[in-house]
Amino acid sequence: MAESETSRDIDQAASDWTARLDRGPLTPDEDDAFQAWATGDPRCKGALLRAQALSMMSESARALGTGFDPVAFAAPKRQRPAPLSRRQALAWTGGAAAVAGLAALGVGLPAAGAVVRTERGEIRLVPLKDGSTVLLNTQSSVRIRYDAGQRLVTLLKGEAYFSVARDERRPFVVAVNGRRLRTAQAGFRVRKLDEKPVDVLVNQGQVEVSVARPMGLVNTLALKANTRLVLPDAVDGRSAAERPQPLTPEAVTRELAWREGKLAFEGETLQQAAAAFARYSDTRIEIRDPALAREPVTGLFAANDPAGFGRAVAHVFNAKFEQRGDAIVLARSAPRGAGAQ
Repeated sequence: MAESETSRDIDQAASDWTARLDRGPLTPDEDDAFQAWATGDPRCKGALLRAQALSMMSESARALGTGFDPVAFAAPKRQRPAPLSRRQALAWTGGAAAVAGLAALGVGLPAAGAVVRTERGEIRLVPLKDGSTVLLNTQSSVRIRYDAGQRLVTLLKGEAYFSVARDERRPFVVAVNGRRLRTAQAGFRVRKLDEKPVDVLVNQGQVEVSVARPMGLVNTLALKANTRLVLPDAVDGRSAAERPQPLTPEAVTRELAWREGKLAFEGETLQQAAAAFARYSDTRIEIRDPALAREPVTGLFAANDPAGFGRAVAHVFNAKFEQRGDAIVLARSAPRGAGAQ
């Protein structure tokens, strides 16, 4: 009689399968082997979830591209370091806060037809019974309905990352704002924020998106890995042109940094960065100086630490930092000698 696998063996196999899935769709033979492994021992699916979570964590060093230096993200020393450039200083200060402030992941298996939601600042990993997962970002909600014909998840609001396990009998469908995104196996993000068009980003596999055309026609558009598509709302019964936008792997990693409780910026204005932080915290960042609000920012920061971000900005841009209750106020420091008459 064959000896059963140890927990160490299962964890190693889960790590191997996670690495293989990350490289792209499985071949039919590989998929058969994967399904046989995943259903062969009750411990396998839990091990796979842990391995996928660790895989997401390992991507953080790529968030700022090939020029990113991991040493710059070490915890700050008490002794003042050598002068840094604006890019280096923001990355160094924000990265240290990010290490200390990762958001917690809540894990639970939802009932059929359940609505799963997150509160402000919460990130939740939702395992599905077919081996797929949904990772919900802050203030997001989905409705899950599986039946014999399809695996349907409706994005009600917010942002979610879908990691889809292959099932030849049932397609995986994400419904959002009257659109349908369909795949057999893929990893992709869908974002639906107030007063903004739906934003789809595919980083693994392929996703087919229903696209509205004139005269009420509906076509499908295939999105491949490292591709983004913005789906504008229909105007006068017609929708604007929808063109896929190719992204570099580094840009994709920055877009998905929220999966690790982080925000990655690469040239966005301080005003745009402040708006991003507002999704994760009741503490608001107010920038009183219009010129300061237009300054570009680059770095990796903990999404739930607007104060750490504010202090980094104040240091780099010679601004004044002040916290007043639930508000962080940033303003340019007055020039030396100003106000003295």
